[in-house]
Parts: sequence; C-alpha cells; structure tokens
Amino acid sequence: MTVHIGAKPGDIAETVLLPGDPYRARWAAQTFLENPVLVNEVRGMLGYTGTWNGQRVTIHGTGMGMPSLSIYANELIRDYGAKTLIRIGSAGALQHHVRVRDIVLAQATTTLGSPSRSIFRELNFAPVADFGLLSAAHAAATRRNIPTHVGGIYSSDTFYDERPDLSDQLQRHNCLCVEMEAAELYTLAARHDVRALAVLTISDHILTHEALPADQRERSFGDMVQIALEAAFTTG
Repeated sequence: MTVHIGAKPGDIAETVLLPGDPYRARWAAQTFLENPVLVNEVRGMLGYTGTWNGQRVTIHGTGMGMPSLSIYANELIRDYGAKTLIRIGSAGALQHHVRVRDIVLAQATTTLGSPSRSIFRELNFAPVADFGLLSAAHAAATRRNIPTHVGGIYSSDTFYDERPDLSDQLQRHNCLCVEMEAAELYTLAARHDVRALAVLTISDHILTHEALPADQRERSFGDMVQIALEAAFTTG
C-alpha cells in the first residue's frame, strides 16, 4: 500500500494499462479482462487486475496531466514492480492526414515541461517509446486493418492552451497529435529501465474541429485497448 494506491502486495500485475479516466479503467477491465478485481479506489482512482488470454493485467487510472500520471506511474513501478506500462488515452490531431478514430503510436514526445523537467536543468531530454512495444503495437493494428500513425506527439501541460503560434510550429514539424501524459511516462520508464508506450485514439481534431461522437467512443477506444494488450504480450 502506498499513499495513493491501496492495493496489497501482489495485487498489481507487471503489465499495466493506464487510461487517464478511472471510469474508462473500469470499462476496459470489465470489457477485456477475465475476472477483474478492484484493487484500488483511493481518491476515486480505480484500478483493476484480471487476466487476458491467461496473462495477468492491471488497468489503472492516472488522472489528467503529467503531475497526476507521475504519482501513479512512480508508485506502480517502485512499489508494485510494474515492468510494462502502456498509456491508453485520447488525443487531438494536429495533421490533416490524421483523422478522428485513427490510432497514433507515440514514437517520441515533445513537451514544454513535466514533473521531471527540473532534474535535467539545461538538457532537453528526448523521451521515446520502447521499440519492442512500438513495433508489436504497429503489427497488431496492421492485422486489424486499423488506420494507424507512428511518429512524434506533443504532451501538453495545459488543456486550455492559448498558444496558437506553438500549435503552428508543432504542425510545421509534423507532430501528429497532442495529449497530456506520455512525455512523463516515457521519462519515468527510461529512469527505471521499464517498458512504456502510448497508444492513442484520436477523439478530436485541432484543425477541423471534428470530434468523435459520444456514442462511438467505446468502439474506437476498444481498438486501442486491444492493440495495447496484444503488444504487451507479443514482445520479449
């Protein structure tokens, strides 16, 4: 048990899927896992452990933003022995060829700041995904014929951004989408020598203002969860 996670020793699997929304964690666990058991509900941040194809999996919420994710990822890694952490979340497209419902696999992340920023001082550390997870996720998406993009993304520390000039430069430099957590997850994974990947569903488009209707979100998010699970257990 930690300050933020009430799970007992052994309750958390080595493979953890990390949605931001705790209710999405519950939905994913009940939809994809066999015999899911609630292992955490401290501060309403739900975590479940069950099995997928005979493999133990935990699906645990992280909240919104890098500071919140940093708390849960640190504790899952350091106190519960998580070895593979895959963010499953939504993102906003920054390129015209990236469409609503598409999947983005974040190869690398850019950010203005994260909870880890201060330890690097003047260094611009470049956090990247685990290549084994990345390649396995791409193969899983290809098998399912799901439109998928691989490349750099932007992890923002603000939701209501008022920097149109920054968005212009991100688009110019072929950044695929924006979300709020992956940069810190990848940095922590590098620090603790574990595997990490962000599998993202495009839920809205920054350029066209199109958004995924609420009644279609679960089906699209289901593709993302399936890709993440297949990737976690098809690499060494």
